[in-house]
Amino acid sequence: MEKINNVTEFIFWGLSQNPEVEEVCFVVFLFFYAVILLGNLIIMLTVFMGNLLKSPMYFFLNSSSFVDICFSSATAPNTIADLLSKNKTISYEGCILQLFGVHFFGSTEIFILIVMAYDRYVAICKPLHYMTIMDREKCNKMLLETWVSGFIHTVIPISLVVLLPFCGPNEIDHYFCDVRPLLKLACTDTHIISGVVTANSGTLTLGAFAILFISYTVILVSLRKQSAEGRRKALSTYGAHIAVVIIFFGPCTFTYMHPDVTFTEDKTVAVFCTIITPMLNPMIYTLRNAEVKNAMKKIWVKKVFWIANSKNWK
Repeated sequence: MEKINNVTEFIFWGLSQNPEVEEVCFVVFLFFYAVILLGNLIIMLTVFMGNLLKSPMYFFLNSSSFVDICFSSATAPNTIADLLSKNKTISYEGCILQLFGVHFFGSTEIFILIVMAYDRYVAICKPLHYMTIMDREKCNKMLLETWVSGFIHTVIPISLVVLLPFCGPNEIDHYFCDVRPLLKLACTDTHIISGVVTANSGTLTLGAFAILFISYTVILVSLRKQSAEGRRKALSTYGAHIAVVIIFFGPCTFTYMHPDVTFTEDKTVAVFCTIITPMLNPMIYTLRNAEVKNAMKKIWVKKVFWIANSKNWK
């Protein structure tokens, strides 16, 4: 079919048609986005200032924090601005770019979670060989593979959407550009494409969740052989990872695995996935992970102490 594209921009319906509700959402979303930036930046600064990148766990945690910032930034700034705007528009090119950002950084985060689970598996189940298995070269390769895998996953839905003809209407019943809302606007039958997108996202989501579930089950079983102190320390890190996996995969599964119909909960689940989850991740890692908490205390207490001493010397 020859591509006919008369649409140069899309109009979002947004989260609500009520101006008062949108004003409240503006304040809440702005606060959430500030927490996302601040929380993840603190983790990244802690890793860099503490020279912790040599540790595989902190190396991947740093990458996860960076991806969280990028993932939320793909939608949050535009959404926050639209909450105070009467004309919630985005150009066709901007829509495709936003779609790419959501899927690329979202899928990359999934692959990073898998790598982090493998790192914890080696650390707990093979502690004597940990630094040999998880050396710097292997960590760099694994991180590169997460980004490449995220890109490959993203190319499929992006290429399908780009090839679709859009000849009107151009109103999206959502607050950001995603595959399903765009498929409803295409001037052609999209049932096959919708099936391909569901299979692509479903394979990634369910496959990754299955791998993580098996990995953490093996870790949990192996903890019985360790001392009480070893179990306590491992469960601190283990619990943080499990919490992140649950809050991340729950919304993703609902969004990309349900039938090709629109539910009233779609926007709420999308908010949880794109705003709340990236905000909770740094909180979980710092509050549930004793090792990360201790590292942050040491570094930031030293920093404050150094600043105080510098002022006294002046």
